[in-house]
Amino acid sequence: MSSYKDLLAQREHLDKQIKEAIAREKADGIAQAKVIIEQYGLSASDLFSRKAGVKSGGGKVAPKYRNPSTGEAWTGRGKAPKWIDGKDRSSYLI
Repeated sequence: MSSYKDLLAQREHLDKQIKEAIAREKADGIAQAKVIIEQYGLSASDLFSRKAGVKSGGGKVAPKYRNPSTGEAWTGRGKAPKWIDGKDRSSYLI
């Protein structure tokens, strides 16, 4: 059975080997990516398209609730106005 100090030394050795393997594989991956980029003439915009994760500009939202006495409307987002706060909202639906 290994002692605590032996196990710590083994862990340090393994951590060092892991870091070296990561660095080596990362360098290999970068080299492969460079070959493909040069082969197909790719640019940064080809690789990193911003269309996928872009959120919309936060346009207007249609109102969901209306106060029948004043005509005031609320979208249902944010803090509820006093005229609907704590009440059954189904009767105010538009």
